[in-house]
Amino acid sequence: MGLGGCIILIAVGAILTFATDWDMKGVNLDVVGVILMAVGLIGVATFSSIARRRRVLMPPGSPVVEEERHHHHGGGGYGG
Repeated sequence: MGLGGCIILIAVGAILTFATDWDMKGVNLDVVGVILMAVGLIGVATFSSIARRRRVLMPPGSPVVEEERHHHHGGGGYGG
């Protein structure tokens, strides 16, 4: 589940908890909403920690290698 899915879980949980007043036998929608928000927050935390680990940082002072691109300006083709 990506970051978007986690945000959707948080939004649906908040709607169930704060914006509805439905009554269902055997199901407390407030608790379901809180659970969905908690799962969404855990997902966002997990996603951000994984994304932070994937980021590769170059240490200061490391050499930067630039490739030279050779452009062939010979005849043929457009503008030749």
